[in-house]
Amino acid sequence: MAFGADHSRVPPAGPGAPTRPRKEFRGGTSPADRACAVEHVGPRVQTVVMGVSTRLPGRAALFDTAIGDCAIAWRGDAVFRFALPDTDSATLFAHITRAVGDDSIDRAEPTGPIAEAVRGIRAHLAGELDDLRWIPLDTSAIPDFHRRVYDVTRAIDPGHTLSYGQVADRVGAPGAAQAVGQALGRNPIPLIIPCHRVLAADNALHGFSAPGGITTKQRLLEIERTPGFGEPTLF
Repeated sequence: MAFGADHSRVPPAGPGAPTRPRKEFRGGTSPADRACAVEHVGPRVQTVVMGVSTRLPGRAALFDTAIGDCAIAWRGDAVFRFALPDTDSATLFAHITRAVGDDSIDRAEPTGPIAEAVRGIRAHLAGELDDLRWIPLDTSAIPDFHRRVYDVTRAIDPGHTLSYGQVADRVGAPGAAQAVGQALGRNPIPLIIPCHRVLAADNALHGFSAPGGITTKQRLLEIERTPGFGEPTLF
């Protein structure tokens, strides 16, 4: 569905597109830079103007991929929300731009690191596998336990899986498989935080909160050439 002059939809990268930078932006050190700098509070990006810290505005865009339209939301250079294809573009855009507290999220065209993230996601979903761990994330609003679960989950390479119980063990909470599942069910950045790579103890595809449910989860695992699903390669 079109949204008028939709500058939020990112055009496919053409030949000669720049390679993605992997260096983290730290901001300048001059007095002018310090007066209006970019800070990472955890991964949260904020501006500091005359000593007053203000969170940067949220921005969002739709973009096409090999599996359908996806959506991304960011502040500064950090992604704080991602969405896999939904029933239609209008529903997808409404989901990605839903307000965060008193903060609205406006449509915008990705530039810089966010445009690179879009290119990386497109390539991954087209079969050029990438762990996507180089994409900067803003997880500062996420509860501590969930963030720990997401850190472990993000370390799972494409084509590999862990069980909910194994993730629980790795976050130092043995026996908390159900809590891990609940945390993954609230993952605001699927794919980049690859919750689809966490399976039930019997290696079955039980539950997936993203649109399309288990069908989407299975498709992502197939794209990543995960061995046999019932016989995942664990690391």
